[in-house]
Amino acid sequence: MDRVMNIVLFSKRRAGGLKEEQGFDGRIVLYPSNQNLKDYLSWRQADCHINNLYNTVFWMLVQRGGLTPVQAQERLQGTLAGDKNEILFSEFNINYNNEPLMYRKGTVLIWQKINEVITKKIKLPKEEEEKEVEVTRTKTKVVPLHCDIIGDQFWEEYPEILAEDS
Repeated sequence: MDRVMNIVLFSKRRAGGLKEEQGFDGRIVLYPSNQNLKDYLSWRQADCHINNLYNTVFWMLVQRGGLTPVQAQERLQGTLAGDKNEILFSEFNINYNNEPLMYRKGTVLIWQKINEVITKKIKLPKEEEEKEVEVTRTKTKVVPLHCDIIGDQFWEEYPEILAEDS
């Protein structure tokens, strides 16, 4: 899916084989406090985890377990996270905790300042030839992260996200 979305988003081409246009769910929300924002984002990440765990088990039951989608849905009805983890491990030898963070935690996009070193050609006023010099400039770019944002570690590593002037 990453490849499909990259094709659609970055090359402005239509990804072959898709029956409908792909979309992106984006929201702009103003929260009254940093704690409200952290709580909301924590809830979104927990929701990502719940949905991915369900989908991982569901598709294992269908693709490798031989169940129909209806049978898989019925089998999972009323199960808790521990039940789903047990199905994955006992029936498919999958430890969900070893699945990539990208799937368990989702993707967090942050603006991050990076130093970029480029080579520029300059001509000084009293010199005849151009000279190459390295120039460092600070750029802000979007960086995808796959990490836990529910705990304090993320917020301690990226305090600028909650800073008043960011």
